[in-house]
Amino acid sequence: MKLSLEGMRNRQAFEKAGICLPAYDPVKVAAVTKKAPRWAHFGIGNIFRIFMGSIADILIEKGEMNTGITCLETFDFEVTEKIYKPYDNLALCVTLHSDGTVDKKVTGSLSEAIALCPEDESARKRAEEIFTAPSLQMVSFTITEKGYELKDKDGEYFEYIKQDLEDGPAGSFRSAMTLVTALLVKRFEAGAVPVALVSMDNVSQNGSKLRNSVLEIASCWKEKGFLSEEAFAYISDESKVSFPWTMIDKITPRPDEGVRDMLTADGMEDMDIVITGKKTYIAPFVNAEGPQYLVIEDSFPNGRPAFEKAGVYMTDRETVNASERMKVTVCLNPVHSALGPYGEILGISRFSDVMKDPDLLKLADRIGPVEGMEVVVDPKILSPKAFMEELLTERFPNPYIPDTCQRLCVDIS
Repeated sequence: MKLSLEGMRNRQAFEKAGICLPAYDPVKVAAVTKKAPRWAHFGIGNIFRIFMGSIADILIEKGEMNTGITCLETFDFEVTEKIYKPYDNLALCVTLHSDGTVDKKVTGSLSEAIALCPEDESARKRAEEIFTAPSLQMVSFTITEKGYELKDKDGEYFEYIKQDLEDGPAGSFRSAMTLVTALLVKRFEAGAVPVALVSMDNVSQNGSKLRNSVLEIASCWKEKGFLSEEAFAYISDESKVSFPWTMIDKITPRPDEGVRDMLTADGMEDMDIVITGKKTYIAPFVNAEGPQYLVIEDSFPNGRPAFEKAGVYMTDRETVNASERMKVTVCLNPVHSALGPYGEILGISRFSDVMKDPDLLKLADRIGPVEGMEVVVDPKILSPKAFMEELLTERFPNPYIPDTCQRLCVDIS
């Protein structure tokens, strides 16, 4: 079996292997998407493919959407060349449950993939067509926290940002932030239709971080005479260009060799894991846990997909912030941050094995259920107690999730 539009014609083989295929025609969805894009996304790696891609997949199958996602990459162009194009933009999503069961599903909702190389004029032109389409309702992001940064630790603009600021909106872009700002200028010039820019990165108050970067670039261009007062007013008016806050949670490790071998044994061909020149670990498949949470501030001035019908929590900014604080300050991050380094010191590779150590389990219990619950922020839409219990009894101990202590240590001082 091949992961391709042609390969999916052999539905019987996929069904025999327990792999679900889209209940719609990805070709027809892609055609509609290219004519009238509704949802574009920057940063098209693993979590995007299995989380946002699956949300779109569910909504298309339910008849709530007739378009897919337009996938835009500004950092690692090998991803589009080696993972999207050879597999017709299809993704094989593998969900690894703690009881050992596995769900396998091909999604066809990633309708178009564009590598936005600074020197590729045709890609830039296509991005402008997408951003000036009145149908475009939202642009989401999973570009990591570093993707929003404009300055170094000394408060100086990075050289590539400095160059983009000097070149103005018509220049060649080396940053997602300067490119997005320039594309917003194009949208203003094409009629100033509203749009939502939605950061889905695992960063507190992510919407504000995105907005601050975009406005700083726009302000600089205005001062240099590249941008009119009217264009700046459009970009800075949240009734026109909104920046909703979000909370996202789903453990999505690098592609695992064991999962690759399982799929190969099922009869899937060409499931090799790719390590790009920029050290992105990616494959035709994505492996992740089952539990997932996405809480979004419901601020979409040009409308939005029916996210709530795909398990997304739509709410206000205060509740999003409370959900983020619940996760980051009590339920998830403190336990990860405490146990990860100890696991590494003790020579334990997988985080799930850390959860077998009685002393570390006692530490997790003290940090979370005992001390944390006394000060937890309750977002009301999620139960902190249930969230914590699921983490400690199902998610963290899941032996089938190839999450490592080393990964957790990377951003810990």
